[in-house]
Amino acid sequence: MARKRITQIFPFLTPIRIWQRNIFYRIGMFFDENTYAKRFASKLPNEICNTKTVMVNENSGYPIIYQQNKVDNLKIASKTMNLIVIRPNETFSFSYLLKNSKKYGKFKDGLVLENGKIVPKYSGGICHLSNMLHYLFLMSPLTVTERHGHKVKSLPNPDKDTLEGTDATISYGWLDLRAKNNTQNTYQIAISFDDKYMYGQILSDKKSNVEYYIVNEDFKYLRKDGKIYESVSVVRIEKNKKTKKIVKKEKLYDEIVEVTYEIPKDSVIEEM
Repeated sequence: MARKRITQIFPFLTPIRIWQRNIFYRIGMFFDENTYAKRFASKLPNEICNTKTVMVNENSGYPIIYQQNKVDNLKIASKTMNLIVIRPNETFSFSYLLKNSKKYGKFKDGLVLENGKIVPKYSGGICHLSNMLHYLFLMSPLTVTERHGHKVKSLPNPDKDTLEGTDATISYGWLDLRAKNNTQNTYQIAISFDDKYMYGQILSDKKSNVEYYIVNEDFKYLRKDGKIYESVSVVRIEKNKKTKKIVKKEKLYDEIVEVTYEIPKDSVIEEM
């Protein structure tokens, strides 16, 4: 039997533990070797990549107010990093910038995955933003240096065009999303909204001769010990912008995540 954490035995200690962890996390960032991006600027002229994502999942099975709260949370979080500039040798850190969120408003309760269950929680839903940014990083020359996928997938993707295995969960003080600029160019994140979508761009001070595409390969369902898992490979294709010829194709990583919602009835499930 797994040992219980002290905060599971004494839940009232949780705020103290979170405060302690946040302090240690900030101290660690101060002494590590990264130079964190913290400067903002007007929009750079050249687009490297873009994407959009539906914000509200109307089929979540939970009260719609949590989806509406998520939209408000996304807009607050985005203000901490919209138009951030990532110069050569600098590192983008989601958590480093998110600590400034109090300047832009107060987060509301949104849905999060906690201990294998979907529950309402303060600032819930901002992983939707980190998911989008991670996907953009994969389609750019930036190098992802820290990313954590969700261990359990409790809801189907609200947008049918969303690729599998490109999510990035965030937990301040524990889990971050980071990307380093190992090039000689300067890059910038731009985020905007309309009533339905959240839009993201990676911009640059210089034009690019290549464009990137992210695709899924080898998608399958697996079963082990009565649980269903989704397995997929995340692959990046690099093409010449003018000729559209493939310059490079590489598998970035494999992703396996437990699926707890009902999968399509005609799905083939392999034994793990």
